[in-house]
Amino acid sequence: MSDSTRRAFLQCSGALLGGIALGTQVTAAESADRYIVETNGGAVPSDLEVVHEMSGVDFAVVRGSEDGVESSNQVTDYEVDVEVKLEEPDTPDELADREDVFDLPASRNGDDLYDLEWDKQDQDVRTIHDEKEVRGEGARVAVIDDGVYADHPDLEVNEALSVNFTGDGNGTGALFDDHGTHVAGTIAAQDNGTGVVGTAPGAEIVDLRVFSGPFASFGDIVAAIVYSVAVDADAANLSLGAYPVPRQGLGSFYGKLLNRVMTFANKEGTLLVVAAGNDSADLQHDKNFISLPNEGAQGLSVAATGPEGFDIPPEGFEDPPESPAYYTNFGTNAIDLGAPGGDLDLEALAEFAASDPGLTVGEIRTLVADWVLSTTFETPADEEPADEDGDGNIDDPPSSRTPRYGYKQGTSMATPQVAGAAALVRSADDSLNANQAESILENAASVPDDYDKTYYGSGYLDTLGAVESALEKAENGNGKGNGNGNGNGKGNGNGNGNGNN
Repeated sequence: MSDSTRRAFLQCSGALLGGIALGTQVTAAESADRYIVETNGGAVPSDLEVVHEMSGVDFAVVRGSEDGVESSNQVTDYEVDVEVKLEEPDTPDELADREDVFDLPASRNGDDLYDLEWDKQDQDVRTIHDEKEVRGEGARVAVIDDGVYADHPDLEVNEALSVNFTGDGNGTGALFDDHGTHVAGTIAAQDNGTGVVGTAPGAEIVDLRVFSGPFASFGDIVAAIVYSVAVDADAANLSLGAYPVPRQGLGSFYGKLLNRVMTFANKEGTLLVVAAGNDSADLQHDKNFISLPNEGAQGLSVAATGPEGFDIPPEGFEDPPESPAYYTNFGTNAIDLGAPGGDLDLEALAEFAASDPGLTVGEIRTLVADWVLSTTFETPADEEPADEDGDGNIDDPPSSRTPRYGYKQGTSMATPQVAGAAALVRSADDSLNANQAESILENAASVPDDYDKTYYGSGYLDTLGAVESALEKAENGNGKGNGNGNGNGKGNGNGNGNGNN
C-alpha cells in the first residue's frame, strides 16, 4: 500500500446521518495504527492487537504497526481503518439555530401523537396492528447508529445484547445525539396510547453503537453488521453512509469488504436496510464514485419521500407522501425502495421568511410537520460533549436525559420505515429468509403514477401489502427457503459485486 493511499484524505459530501444534508469526511490519518485486514483464514499475528474479529468473513480490525501488518503471511490485503466524521447539517439559512422548535413541547409527552404521524397513517400501521394482528412479535432489529436511549418510555431495548463498538468506555446507549433514538422509535415505538407508534411495536431493538461524538470507523460499522448476524437479527438498520467515495483505491478495498460482509449477513438471514444518502445525487451515472454502504451487494437501499402541506388545512397535501424528497439520492440500479423520510416546502419556507415579522415558531412547526415524528431526548443545556484527550471520542456521557418527541428528515428516517416493515413481514411468517422477506417488500411496492423507477427502484413501500403477502405465504406454507439468493444486482463496480452497478 503506497504512502499516498495510507495518507489519503477523502472529502465526502454525502449524508452520514439524517437531517436535510450532512457532510462527511472519510479520513486516513498519517499516524493511524488501526487497520482492516483481509486474512487467508489463519490466525492474526500475535504482535497485532485484534480490535474486532469478524468470524465468517475472513476480515478483522487490528491495531499495530503497518510493518507488522505487511509482514504477516496471514494478511492478504489491508487498508487503514478510516473514520467517518459527522459534521453539522447544512440546514437552510432560514432554519439555522431554530432546531429547538423541531421538538414538540414537553407538554405533549403524555398525548397520543398518532394524528401527527403522516408516515404511519400512510402505511396503515394501525390496520396492520389491530386488524391483521401483526405487531412484530418475535422479530429482532439491530440499530447500527449513535446509540438508543433505552429509558425512553416508548422504547424497549434488549440491553443484554446491545454493544458499544467504539471503545470509548461509555457503555451502550445514546450520548448527546438522538439520531439513533429517533430511528429506533420509527421502527418499534410502543403502540400504547401515548407518544408515537412505531411500525413494529412488538419487535425487539438491539442497540449497536458505532459513533462516539462525530466519529465512526468503518471497522466498527462492519463489525456491528457481523454481530447483528451473531444475535440472529431479522433486520439491521444502517442509517449512515459516505459519498462520494472513489471506486479505486480506498473505494475498491472498502467495496470488497462491504460486499463480503453484506453477502454473509444476507446468507445467514439478516436483511440489511441502508440509507441511500441525502446529496440529491444521481448514483446511476456517477461512474467514478460509489456510495457506501448502500451500493454494496445484498442490501436494501432506501430513498426518501415526503409530503408537502400535511399541516396546512383545509387544502391538505400539496404533494402526497410518496413524492420524492428534494434531498434524496436517486438512480434506478442504486435504489431498491422509496419510503417516508420527510420533505420540506422550500417555497413556503422562503415566503414565510420574507414576510413580516419573519419566520415564526408556528410557521416552522407547520413546515416540519412534513418531517418524520419519533422518539428523541434532550440533555442538560449546560452540558456539551467534550473530547479533552483529542481521540475523537466523547469523554463522558450527559448526566441525564429527558424523553421528548421530535421531527427529523432524511434517508436516515426513511430507512427504519423499511426495517420496521421487514420486522412485520418476518413476524407474519417466521420461516422467511432474508431474500424472501426482501422479495415480499419489493413485490408489494409499486412506482407511483407520474414517476419512474429513478427514485424508487422496485417502488414505494407498501407495508400493509407486504404483511398481507407474508400472511398468505404463511397460511399456504410457502415461506421456507434456503437463505441463499443472488442478491439485488448491486456491486461496487470493481468485480466484487453480484451484478451491474
